[in-house]
Amino acid sequence: MEVLVIFVVMLTLMMIRVPVAFSMSIAAMVALLIGDTPLVLVPQRMLSSLDSFPMLAVPMFIFVGEAMNTGGITQRIFKFAREWVKHLTGSLGHVNVISNIIVAGMSGAAVADASAIGVVEIKAMEENGFDRDWSAALTAASSTIGPIIPPSIPLVIYAIITETSIGRLFLGGVVPGVMMGVSLMILVYFAAKKRGYKTEPAATWGERLTATWRALPSLMTPIIMIVGIVAGVVTPTEAAGIAAVYALFLGFVVHKEMTLNMLYGMLLKTVHTTAVIMLIICSASAITWVVMSSGMPQTLANMLLGFTHSKALLLLLINIVLLILGCFLESNSIIMIMVPVLLPLVHALHIDMVHFGVFFVLNVMIGLITPPVGMCLYVVSNVGNVPFDKVSKQIIPFLIPLIVVLALITAIPELVTWLPNLLMGAA
Repeated sequence: MEVLVIFVVMLTLMMIRVPVAFSMSIAAMVALLIGDTPLVLVPQRMLSSLDSFPMLAVPMFIFVGEAMNTGGITQRIFKFAREWVKHLTGSLGHVNVISNIIVAGMSGAAVADASAIGVVEIKAMEENGFDRDWSAALTAASSTIGPIIPPSIPLVIYAIITETSIGRLFLGGVVPGVMMGVSLMILVYFAAKKRGYKTEPAATWGERLTATWRALPSLMTPIIMIVGIVAGVVTPTEAAGIAAVYALFLGFVVHKEMTLNMLYGMLLKTVHTTAVIMLIICSASAITWVVMSSGMPQTLANMLLGFTHSKALLLLLINIVLLILGCFLESNSIIMIMVPVLLPLVHALHIDMVHFGVFFVLNVMIGLITPPVGMCLYVVSNVGNVPFDKVSKQIIPFLIPLIVVLALITAIPELVTWLPNLLMGAA
């Protein structure tokens, strides 16, 4: 009963545009009142959900994402990618995807990537004859790679909930993230041919090497973090701190494009974004406690296992549920609410926790570009000055390659588990 009340109240409040975090908090309190449970449990659960050392990585990754655009990192990465692929059909579309793959190794947040990269890419693509709404849709689609390729804020949250190795999850996202990029570039190639988008003259090797040299310090950011984590030299939280310091070093010392006023603005944006994410996590944790206390997760697992023991069919059902939820709920709230609900089923089916984590996060990333609550669509609509309905229409073809990748990693877990098992040993 309480679970039904939660979702009815929460969705009703969201439909009348009450902020996500407040919708979840109010829904949890209503459910507790119906169940005659002391409301003091709400703040207790909300605060205890943040009492985690790995959670410190979240604001640091957000800060790195803010530093990318302010410190000149984004422009150098864009130039680097452009010089290497400008001769391909739909060249700036490929640059868009490659830039997001590289930036994905720094920020860990899709919305941050869409905002930072979108300003540069949409303008450049329009100047070269690309339709603005199509460019915005591509930017939104390629930004979903960010939380799959390490570092990743959603994977950190998943790791905290499930007590899974963050290092293994980060490595597990590398191959699927590259697959997402390649699949989007294939679509860009054929779409560019059909739309008649022009190809730029090939860059000389001198131009390529110059662009690579200028971008090299920025390209070192993800390498420093991942090598440190895999080698066991630093924890993911410490790696996030190192990345934040390195971003400041690039902005102030190497590129010399960052000022104290810019740093102040970056810190304000970081605090604001962190507060929003943490409030969502707090609110979702209250709902999670109510759901777990109701015994629904085990009941759901028993019901589904009574229906079928086919792992493939059950994963397909989970995919469908998550994709539908992604149309209406914010990604971090889906992780906080649904992961504990599905854990009994995951354990019963002996699904690898790293595989399930990457599979789960990819689902909610697709949700970021599905209307009506696709956060990345709203971001690119804003930074690209494109009407939301036009971006929503253009995003439909880009969903196809991402869903194909989702289907592949669902059916072939080794695409996720191969790299962490290779570099960190079998779990």
